[in-house]
Amino acid sequence: MRVLYFAWVRERIGKAEESVEPPASAATVADLIAWLASRGEEYAHAFEKPGVIRAAIDKVHVKPETAIRGAKEIAFFPPMTGG
Repeated sequence: MRVLYFAWVRERIGKAEESVEPPASAATVADLIAWLASRGEEYAHAFEKPGVIRAAIDKVHVKPETAIRGAKEIAFFPPMTGG
């Protein structure tokens, strides 16, 4: 699946996107975040506060408990504010 990173999540990881094959145990967005955080120091830093990270699956905003099976694209970004 394609994973996109935005704003300070991208800055901390050091890349805007990548293709990953998460393990079968990563069934939800929260599971995927935990797995990504285990991939190295930069990922751990980006996802150190998973409760503030927002996600979208195939361009639709989702909650952490949302299943990721069949997703083609998952995007992670910090909370946004309007102006």
